[in-house]
Amino acid sequence: MTKLVIVESPTKARTIRNYLPHDYQVEASMGHVRDLPQSASDIPASVKGEEWAKIGVNVDADFEPLYIIPQDKKKVVKQLKEALKHADELVLATDEDREGESISWHLLQVLQPKVPIKRMVFHEITEEAIRDALNHCRLVDEQLVRAQETRRILDRLVGYTLSPLLWKKIAWGLSAGRVQSVAVRLLVRRERERRAFKKGTYWDLKATLTKDNIPFEARLVTLRGQRIATGADFDESTGHIAAGRDVLLLGEAEARSLHDRLRTSTWSVINLEERASTRKPSPPFTTSTLQQEANRKLKLSARDTMRIAQSLYEQGYITYMRTDSVNLSQQAIAAARSCVEQMYGTQYLSPQPRQYATKSKGAQEAHEAIRPAGSTFRTPQETGLSGRDLQLYDLIWKRTVATQMAEARQTHITVHLQVEDAGFRATGKRIDFPGFFRAYVEGSDDPDAAIESQEVILPELRVGDQPTCQELEAIAHETQPPARYTEASLVKTLESEGIGRPSTYASIIGTIIDRGYAQMVNNSLVPTFTAFAVTNLLEKHFPDLVDTGFTARMEQTLDEISTGEAQWLPYLKEFYLGESGLETQVKQQESQIDPNAARTIELEGLDAKVRIGRYGAYIETENEDGPIKATIPQDLTPADLDPQQVEVLLRQKTEGPDKIGFHPETGEPIYQRIGPYGPYVQLGDESETNPKPKRASLPKGVKPEDVTLEMAVGLLSLPRLLGHHPETGGKIQANLGRFGPYVVHDQGKEGKDYRSLKGDDDVLTITLERALELLAEPKAGRGRGKAAATPLRELGAHPEDGEPVDIYKGPYGPYIKHGKVNASLPDGEQIETISLETALKALAEKAGTKKAARSSKSTTDSQTTKASTTKKASSTTKKTTSKTTKTTKTAAKSTRTTKSTKG
Repeated sequence: MTKLVIVESPTKARTIRNYLPHDYQVEASMGHVRDLPQSASDIPASVKGEEWAKIGVNVDADFEPLYIIPQDKKKVVKQLKEALKHADELVLATDEDREGESISWHLLQVLQPKVPIKRMVFHEITEEAIRDALNHCRLVDEQLVRAQETRRILDRLVGYTLSPLLWKKIAWGLSAGRVQSVAVRLLVRRERERRAFKKGTYWDLKATLTKDNIPFEARLVTLRGQRIATGADFDESTGHIAAGRDVLLLGEAEARSLHDRLRTSTWSVINLEERASTRKPSPPFTTSTLQQEANRKLKLSARDTMRIAQSLYEQGYITYMRTDSVNLSQQAIAAARSCVEQMYGTQYLSPQPRQYATKSKGAQEAHEAIRPAGSTFRTPQETGLSGRDLQLYDLIWKRTVATQMAEARQTHITVHLQVEDAGFRATGKRIDFPGFFRAYVEGSDDPDAAIESQEVILPELRVGDQPTCQELEAIAHETQPPARYTEASLVKTLESEGIGRPSTYASIIGTIIDRGYAQMVNNSLVPTFTAFAVTNLLEKHFPDLVDTGFTARMEQTLDEISTGEAQWLPYLKEFYLGESGLETQVKQQESQIDPNAARTIELEGLDAKVRIGRYGAYIETENEDGPIKATIPQDLTPADLDPQQVEVLLRQKTEGPDKIGFHPETGEPIYQRIGPYGPYVQLGDESETNPKPKRASLPKGVKPEDVTLEMAVGLLSLPRLLGHHPETGGKIQANLGRFGPYVVHDQGKEGKDYRSLKGDDDVLTITLERALELLAEPKAGRGRGKAAATPLRELGAHPEDGEPVDIYKGPYGPYIKHGKVNASLPDGEQIETISLETALKALAEKAGTKKAARSSKSTTDSQTTKASTTKKASSTTKKTTSKTTKTTKTAAKSTRTTKSTKG
């Protein structure tokens, strides 16, 4: 007999299997094995006629949930039941949070085991942690399960009660959610602020001064004893100086006059201040701060961050990734301090071990911050990871190690200068001791570069010194509207307001984008007109459900249910069935909501109405001939829609597209039009003989009013054939793509080689010579960027193919490159002294490792497929044979998972 261990995923099963005794069999549940029905086809025949079954919760029977085994999980359940027949003990080893506890509870309900049951929890998958967890098992936590179930029921009630109302009143397919709708409202409110924003203009002066041949900058701060206005002094709603501000607003004329007067005057230092400061390292990562920093540094979405972190956890590289805690165990602190000593020296070690306290009242589940797993931390280079896995592990490793490093010591220097009646100020910053900056600077990819960029060096100055003015500029400034939310700033706001839980933010943001409530534009979340319509309806008729305070209080109550401080059933009854409960509100409000009004968005300053239609947002206005409608392009945001753009859209609808001119070769007219995806140029008219005339989108940054006939002809001629490659004879073309302009080299059977154009390159004028230069540059790999373009040292040509063998700078140190093979510098070797022979050996070993990995993968696929056709053997407790008991489909899933988590 065996002991059956059940985890959620095949990856986690493979990792944990290595640390358990041989009589333990590990199987994966593939996530939840039961859930509420997702569609009408999931509802069992016995209750199909019941009205409550549509929601999946029997409200009249104390909110009893209707659980079903999804079709794609029936095979998994069957396999688990079969495995349980041969076990004398069941160990539930799902994740230690609410979701993991719930999965374990559902497994018990489905499997109905007759053998002893243990609940095994751990926050990292290492041999020590697994052995310790095995010796300290507990029972399933019923309160935690009930808290998760209450959340699930509450979310189902909100979503399934409000969403049908949105379908009827606005558009089919829309959805509402307990946290989702509040997040959408945050985006909409920010967009309203941007729309209401009035731009202000102000001028100031910037001087470039020198002392001892060292240049420094100073800016105008006072004139005739009065402070000069800056952007912070403006009222965003008027574009004028805010009431009560005693400041001087410089206009262009006064700024230029002052510039001319001061240009040849004498400058004097009248005061100098130095202020010392220290900076402590940020706490180790929680789920929320990891999502924020990965978005800022690595440009990863919250969803991608959690997917990669899940993979790293299940492979045993990091601790559990869903946590609100910033606590580090003594083992982790010791491991981090050891890394600091070994890699940076004792002078960079904090005098005392540094521990952080969790401030969040509802800090849930996992009791430790996200950190590298184990009692000793593997450096990023030692993991064998690559790509995004390596980038995220590197981020976690650096942040954790930095927590045990010394504080950074800085000196801030302020120099006040006088020239006639004008006061200028120069500021500098000196890093006296970098401390933890050596390992980690928040928001920056390269700590060394960040240290350099943070320092602002001033020359040695004393009161009475008279630096020389090299240049004086009068500069115009415009105030900027409030910044849109990025994923990072939205996550930060949701957490600070107590809305939802960090473990759910990734899926919430994903849903907002997937459902068409927001678009991701330049890393910003831009709400759509549909988001405006839905938010308007909910604010007017269900204000509590999109109120941040109300939602935060709901979250607090749900946390109290998990600790036993609140009762789940009375809370659900009050929320849904009470006098002001959700069911009551929907019944009362439904008849009062006019669909035409709900689909209409009135924007301040616009006479035309914006409406939501079956195919998206459109503008509608009236003239003597009746209503006129025009589709709004998808890239035109609610904040940016102004009367001029409305006029252009409506004019094109009534008068036809603007004609730029005629094609010089064909004589066909060239039009400029605006479609759902933005402005474009079109050659010729649509007709029966020419149903799809040639079209070309305008490049990013090109305004419709700047398009000339020459540019339009050029755009319509894309792709441009620049010529042929001198070595391969393949075509080289220039074109515009989804991610901007590029050149492409057609290499025949070897595929196509692409390079993006750079700042000064123009897709319409780029030459063959310039294209060859771009194609000759190494492709910027993920995480390397421009650093890979210029080698640190050229070692020579490879004896087999004559291709160069070079050393490049990478984010994790120098590496050797030959073709597509990259190899780290061997231990003990230096960039300046390594020989070509040594480099060739390192490259050969790396290439051999890749081949072996591919061969091993192929063999595994073959063996797994064969094994799936055999009958179950009695020796299923062995690690090798536990794989063979799975069916072909399951084995294939396992193999795919293996591939996806490697490199």
